[in-house]
Amino acid sequence: MARRISPPNGKKRSASFATGSEDNSAPLGKEPYMPGREQILQFITENPDRAGKRDIAKAFNLKGDARIALKDILRDLADDGLVEKRAKQLAVPGSLPSISVLDITGRDGDGGLIAKPAEWPVDHEERPPTVFIRASRNQKGPTPGVGDRVLARIFRSKDPSGPAYTARVIKKIEHRKDAVLGVLRHLDNGEWRIEPVERRQTELSVDPNQLNNAKANDLVEVEVTKIGRFGLPLARISQIIGSISGEKALSMIAIHEHEIPHVFPESVIEESEAAKPATMAHREDWRHVPLVTIDPADAKDHDDAIFAEADTDEKNPGGFIATVAIADVAAYVTPDSALDREALKRGNSVYFPDRVVPMLPERISNDLCSLKELVDRPALAVRMTFGANGKKISHTFHRIMMRSHARLSYPQAQAAIDGATDEKTAPILETILKPVWDAYAVLKRGRDAREPLELDLPEKKILLTPEGKVDKVVIPPRLDAHKLIEEFMIQANVAAAETLERKKQPLIFRIHDAPSLAKQETLREFLRTLDISLARGAELRPNRFNQILKRVENSEQQELVNQVVLRSQSQAEYNPENIGHFGLNLQKYAHFTSPIRRYADLIVHRALIAALGLGPDGITHKEEEDLPEIAALISTSERRAMAAERDTVDRLIAHHLSGQVGSTFQGRISGVTKSGLFVALATYGADGFIPISTLGDDYYHYDETNHALSGERSGKGFRMGDIVEVRLIEALPVAGALRFEMLTEPHDVPSGVRSHHKATRFTRGNQKRPSGNFRGGRKGRK
Repeated sequence: MARRISPPNGKKRSASFATGSEDNSAPLGKEPYMPGREQILQFITENPDRAGKRDIAKAFNLKGDARIALKDILRDLADDGLVEKRAKQLAVPGSLPSISVLDITGRDGDGGLIAKPAEWPVDHEERPPTVFIRASRNQKGPTPGVGDRVLARIFRSKDPSGPAYTARVIKKIEHRKDAVLGVLRHLDNGEWRIEPVERRQTELSVDPNQLNNAKANDLVEVEVTKIGRFGLPLARISQIIGSISGEKALSMIAIHEHEIPHVFPESVIEESEAAKPATMAHREDWRHVPLVTIDPADAKDHDDAIFAEADTDEKNPGGFIATVAIADVAAYVTPDSALDREALKRGNSVYFPDRVVPMLPERISNDLCSLKELVDRPALAVRMTFGANGKKISHTFHRIMMRSHARLSYPQAQAAIDGATDEKTAPILETILKPVWDAYAVLKRGRDAREPLELDLPEKKILLTPEGKVDKVVIPPRLDAHKLIEEFMIQANVAAAETLERKKQPLIFRIHDAPSLAKQETLREFLRTLDISLARGAELRPNRFNQILKRVENSEQQELVNQVVLRSQSQAEYNPENIGHFGLNLQKYAHFTSPIRRYADLIVHRALIAALGLGPDGITHKEEEDLPEIAALISTSERRAMAAERDTVDRLIAHHLSGQVGSTFQGRISGVTKSGLFVALATYGADGFIPISTLGDDYYHYDETNHALSGERSGKGFRMGDIVEVRLIEALPVAGALRFEMLTEPHDVPSGVRSHHKATRFTRGNQKRPSGNFRGGRKGRK
């Protein structure tokens, strides 16, 4: 219902104003009442579903000549850009329609759903508004969750302190994209078809005249041109990604499947190309400080540099001063610019084995903001003083102009410390590298005393040939050089959070909650089968997990326990409300050190600039108000990137192994579900699936707590962490799926598994053999 608006003379209309039932014709000799521009705009804003010309006239009870005058006012408002026409309704530009399609992006602190409009132009002056979903008992169909697309009724909030919009879900709808990604197939009958990558999508037909030079087995992007009542939808090929037989096409599948923005709008490119190198305004000259970058050998951007020296203060014997300098991205990406809106939309850079989808264009990320060797670059630096025990005594932030004195790789820096210098590291070994390593020894004492969670789960890296094919999968060595940079960055992140909290400056924290009570109980019951106790009631700290991990070190259960402990942990996220970081065992923590590739860090940079008076380009009041929305959005973007990266690894390995169907491999059971087993190959790290129906003729029980399947008759079965031999039965590169056959005989499982209260009985007869649309790989596990 429309809000009642008082006429200009201050007298209130009767309750019938909203419906227009009152006869408001003017008395003889008097001008009829005519609402002003502001009143009409207010009505349109507050009544998005009743804002047609007739609705407005009826609401204000306008008749005759007054309706003609209303048309003139509405025309003037449109000419001034204050209203726009949407179908038969009028709307304020940038407002949401009364019925909107929303993408649910996250949850608020109370667990309520947060959504964004499904479509929002990147060049729009305002950021897309956040919509809070109202709970509804009368909602039909499945309950929506994060990642779903819904049709919703929008309500404009009248509380200025609350969200601008709330919504009630009408129904959950299929998430249809503007473009479909698929493989072009040429059938024996001469027809051309598109086999969509997303197997839930319908197969499409392509007119031979719309192939656009694509060939059979090409991975293509298509636009649906016609959907009829009968037959397959028709499509036109709009882009050729490449042959599906090439690995480089596989990362593009993930990009499309997860809707990762990968093409910069023209306005963003133009803005980045127009950017000029930063000047000395508002900066200290630190070009004499011998800062160095230490990165992966193949790194293209360098956003952090370090330096350390012994503290000469006699009150701090054995102490060190550690300096961390971070690329000053805020100098180039200003609030609400085209660059800023696109960076927020992306949230972070996404790293695939064959490509990077950057958060910022190359002009910014690889040039103006990259701390190149012997080139002047703007930075935000923190100078931290540590005592000999590794505890931080003090720190200060500075906005500087720096010049990297050396660009080093992790192996190169480590080799120099180990005695194998080269022409670049030899001159700086005594003056730069050794002091940095000495400082790390001090910081490590503080880390050891803090006792963060120390999981031993080495990450595998896929190495590609120049042609983009999988060469091999390796576990890169974990060098002290890696640990050094990690600890320097952690301390810089802590310093940023401490400074902003002390200044009472709103920011986005990086938070990590303790494991939920339910997960603690599940872990406790699992550890009991290994005769390891996890006490109830006491406040759980990371060092308790470390004690458990130490107990199983170098045992057969080491990897199993590490995996189960990992799965018991909460997921880290971004949030303007601080609860600390459980895994790092820190009370105050924010991401500050990677603004080239993470939007959260850019927000922290702006907050520091504003809080410390380091320049005019700090965080704005509007951004401060929007921090909950920004935090929810970038948390979702981070999860999206992680899923896309995992899926691409699965597809690359499935493609690599597609010619080895029938071969046998050694693996380790990495997951147990009621449907079967996931097995990670020792050589490649990718997961494949073994359906429970193929494990033999026994009847199986699934025990979630003990991560095991156990035979009803034999009492033998399989458990997560078991080393097994498997045969590859099927490899589907497009789906990223592997299916195995178990060759290892089942073994005795821990007592109590079969009788456990969470056990569920499954027989060979009631298991369905997975078809081509099964999802092997890690995506299939929860």
